[in-house]
Amino acid sequence: MKVLVYSTRGFERPYIDAANNSKHELSFISDSLSSATAIKAVGYDAISIFSSDEACFLTLEKLRSFGVKYISLRSVGYDNVNIKAAKREGIKVANVPAYSPYAIAEHAVALLLALNRKLIEANANIKRFNFDLNYLTGFDLNGKTVGIVGTGRIGSVMTKIMNGFGCTLLGYDVQEDNLLEERYGLQYVPLETLCENSDIISLHVPLNSDTHYMINEDLLDKMKPSCYLINTARGAVVNTEDLIKALESKSIAAYGMDVYENEKGLFFKDLSREIPEDDMLLKLIAMPNVLVTGHQAFLTTEALKNIAETTIYNLDCWEKGTTSDNEIIT
Repeated sequence: MKVLVYSTRGFERPYIDAANNSKHELSFISDSLSSATAIKAVGYDAISIFSSDEACFLTLEKLRSFGVKYISLRSVGYDNVNIKAAKREGIKVANVPAYSPYAIAEHAVALLLALNRKLIEANANIKRFNFDLNYLTGFDLNGKTVGIVGTGRIGSVMTKIMNGFGCTLLGYDVQEDNLLEERYGLQYVPLETLCENSDIISLHVPLNSDTHYMINEDLLDKMKPSCYLINTARGAVVNTEDLIKALESKSIAAYGMDVYENEKGLFFKDLSREIPEDDMLLKLIAMPNVLVTGHQAFLTTEALKNIAETTIYNLDCWEKGTTSDNEIIT
C-alpha cells in the first residue's frame, strides 16, 4: 500500500520504519494535514496523521477525490477528524487506542512533583550558585486527596501511582470501575464534590462535546486555593480564560499542562526565534506557578514503538481487506 505520512517528526521515523519492515511504500513529510496540504496525498492509497493534523469535511472531501481510502492515526484522540464526514466519503479511519497509558500518567506525576517541589526554580537557582532554600517549600503527597477525572486506561494507571504515594483517591467518570474501588480505595463522587475536596486534580478524559470546557469558572471557584490542577488530557477540556483568572486571583495554587486548547500551529515547532501571538499562552508561560510542556507526555520509547506498530497493523488489515480492531465507527 502506498502511504503518505503527514507531520513526521525525527524522533518517530525510526520506529515507523522498523514496524513497517518494508511492507508498505511509505513517504514522509513534515507538513501537517490541512485542506491546503491535502493535495500532497494525490496518488496515495492511505495517509497517516498525528493529533496536530486537521481532517475536516473539506479536507476529507479532497482526500477522497485524490483517491485516499484510509487514514491511520498515530494518536488515541480523533477529535481532529470529522468521522461522520469520513464515513460519508467512504474513508476508513483507525486510531491507536492504547499505546502507553504509563507514559501519560507518569508525565502527569512528573508535572505535579516538579511544581510541588519547585524543581525548575531550584535548578535555575543552583545554576547561579544560589543555594538559598527560601520560596522552595513543597508538601508531602502522602495523605493528600487526589481527584482523578476520567478513570479509563490512563486514569487507572494514575490511580495506581497515587495510591502508592499514600493518597486518598476520588474519581469521576461516566463509567465507574469497580476494580479501582476494590484495589485502591478510589471513591466515585460527582465532579463538583471532587473539585471541592481534592488537593490535587488530574485530568484524563477525551475531548468531546461533553468534556469541552469541562473545567470552567464554576468548577474552578469550587476548588481549594491550595489545589494543584494537572492536565495531560486535551487542552480544550479546560477553559483557558477562566483558568488564568483563577490563577491570577489565587483561586487555585498551580497548574501543570502538557496540552493547550490553541496549541495547533504552536506545539511541535521551534518558535525560539519569534514570539507567539497568543496572549493566553504567554501569560501561562510567564506565571511562576504554571509548568508547561509541549504535548510530550506520550514521548517514551515504549509508546513510540507501540504507536508505530499499531499504525502499521491498521494499514496491514486494510491491505488484506479485513477490518482493523481499531477502526472508528460513528
